[in-house]
Amino acid sequence: MEIIKPIIEFNDVSVSYTRTTMAVKNVSATVEPNSITAIMGPSGCGKSTLLRAVNLMHELYPNIRVQGEILLNGENILSMEPIDVRRKVGMVFQRPTPFPTMSIYDNVLAGFTLNGIHLAKSKKDEVVERCLRSVSLWDEVKDVLNKKGTFLSGGQQQRLCIARALALKPDVLLMDEPTSALDPIATKHIEELLVQLKDEVTILIVTHNMGQAKRISSRSMFMYLGELIEYDDTERMFTNPKDERTKAYLTGKMG
Repeated sequence: MEIIKPIIEFNDVSVSYTRTTMAVKNVSATVEPNSITAIMGPSGCGKSTLLRAVNLMHELYPNIRVQGEILLNGENILSMEPIDVRRKVGMVFQRPTPFPTMSIYDNVLAGFTLNGIHLAKSKKDEVVERCLRSVSLWDEVKDVLNKKGTFLSGGQQQRLCIARALALKPDVLLMDEPTSALDPIATKHIEELLVQLKDEVTILIVTHNMGQAKRISSRSMFMYLGELIEYDDTERMFTNPKDERTKAYLTGKMG
């Protein structure tokens, strides 16, 4: 049986906001490449905090401490420069966030611009088309590329943000409740898109939507009060959870 080397390893990871407030407590888990992993749990359980540690977003706040190891392809990202990590780990947020002063075209290329990477016009055109096609947006916007990204609908804006995150060809894509601000039709489009994208990028998605986790993820984490309570094959977790707290959450007895 072939042993699959994990792309991400959490080794005893803790995140604290103050000396006495632990948002994430001693989490250890591995994530396989080209998979979708859902991170679930009630509000305030630490799931977004854990997710944001993977691309060093906590570096922006000097009072937040991250301890342990987070390995990306065997290298501890906590010892890497944030700019290097963020080239390898893309992020998509809860609400669509196209840069409001930029065109659709320039939004896709924003990662290159912010990193000081200069491309020839032909290469820019190639990247924009590739990324917009990868999120099934090219045919909808190819004639309006110079319009602002905010001109698009909510679902289109979120797909644009995913295209922007994919432009630098990251190894991992982090998604923090990416469909919570979208209508059911746009949500369905994003879910279908993520299932397609896992062939080219590993996805970690924080979601409150248990149906979504069941539909698109191969494995799921359940977090509660900062701890990783259960981590298993998604179907097995939903049909036969090992921990009573997981069962209570999945059956709606825990908010």
